[in-house]
Amino acid sequence: MRVLITTDWYKPAVNGVVTSVVNLSNGLEAAGHEVCILTLSGSLRSYCSGNVTHIGSIGVGLVYPNARLKMAQSDRFVRQLVEWKPDIVHSQCEFSTFFLAKRIARECGAPLVHTYHTVYEDFTHYFSPSVRFGRLMAAAFSRRILSAAQAVIVPTEKISALLQGYGVAQPIAVIPSGLALGQFQVRPGKAERDAARRRLGFAEEDRVLLFLGRLAQEKNLEELLKFMVRQSSRVKLLLVGDGPYRGRLTDAVRELHLEDRVVFAGMVRPEEVARYYALGDVFVSASRSETQGLTYVEAMAAGLPPLCRDDPCLAEMIRDGVNGFHYRSEAEFDAKLERLLEDEPFRRAMAAAARETAFGRFSAEKFAAGVLAEYRDLLNSARAERTTAA
Repeated sequence: MRVLITTDWYKPAVNGVVTSVVNLSNGLEAAGHEVCILTLSGSLRSYCSGNVTHIGSIGVGLVYPNARLKMAQSDRFVRQLVEWKPDIVHSQCEFSTFFLAKRIARECGAPLVHTYHTVYEDFTHYFSPSVRFGRLMAAAFSRRILSAAQAVIVPTEKISALLQGYGVAQPIAVIPSGLALGQFQVRPGKAERDAARRRLGFAEEDRVLLFLGRLAQEKNLEELLKFMVRQSSRVKLLLVGDGPYRGRLTDAVRELHLEDRVVFAGMVRPEEVARYYALGDVFVSASRSETQGLTYVEAMAAGLPPLCRDDPCLAEMIRDGVNGFHYRSEAEFDAKLERLLEDEPFRRAMAAAARETAFGRFSAEKFAAGVLAEYRDLLNSARAERTTAA
């Protein structure tokens, strides 16, 4: 099978869409299928590199941080991909490359599959001063875009229900995004872990709460900072990642007098991620904007019990009190954190259950197999329709 994957985001960018695209591509190729990727260039220049076609673009960060918009003529590159004759065109973003995906699918007669990664109504602060109007725009936009696809893939039941509520009529398949979890198989020893923690300024008796991800408004990180004020001085917060909200968070740390208890590690390379997870005792997140929460899966694979604000997308991942905790209030956060930090046998049991969940349900292999099954069903349906029509 030949599969064309289109995405506005690709390496070296680091986000959930890129992770999903890379893991899907690798999984499809490992299963013996051919994959080409169409993405945006980091400049106005269009070019091909291996199986990746880059279309010239410009930055439009005022609309959304680090976003880009196709600008260069792409007819020659589109023609090459049409002549390659993909059996499936699988789009991953709703903007520039989506319209190229739609064009290529139409010209070569391939089904168009779309994965819906982003809950736009959670990002209304980027494009609308009115939350209500922003949500109406997100619903109308989603219906219009998805009407061009023959099938839609979403990572959780939460997103499936959301799209159905928007009035999306296309078939929706729930397939959790998988991760390449090999780097989490082996955990660093105590001596290596203690030395790395000391380099970040943590004492041996400190208990480290870790967040890893984009530092953005929708991640609700100020809530975690406010919760930190109530904790023991030996409880520290390690923020790994970077983003447009870092300046505001730095100000908040100073305003709350948490300078000696909150550490900003900055952006780390993907191959270093597992080592940073190993530095924490508990993974924490206050985000209300997740579609699946791939960093939660990574944390669980690293044996880091999650303590996360309750969200429907986590219902299929975190079993409260078994492999992690949900919280709905500051009091609930405090109580559950206290148990994790004071009851070491319980924390270890929860960590083991978290690892079992991550490796058992969210591997890249499972992800690719689920998407392949969706492709085959779609192709079989298309063949049946052509046979009936004939």
